Amino acid sequence: MKNWIIRNKFPWFGAAIGAIAGYVYWKFAGCDSGTCAITSSPVNSTVYFAVLGATLLSMFIKKDQNQSSTIQQDEATRKI
Repeated sequence: MKNWIIRNKFPWFGAAIGAIAGYVYWKFAGCDSGTCAITSSPVNSTVYFAVLGATLLSMFIKKDQNQSSTIQQDEATRKI
């Protein structure tokens, strides 16, 4: 479990930064009338921005050579 968290540190960091940014966005620019789906609630805004941050920073995870070769071998065996 600890190795998985360390390997995926960029998405965790992105989720934390996104959650903070989402709360700050709701606090200062949120929708007061309640008609906005994302910014009307601090929970919605925080979760949305956390997912957005995790997705954005997950692009920077390096793939191991062993993982990519295993995936290619699996695809080759499926074609046969």
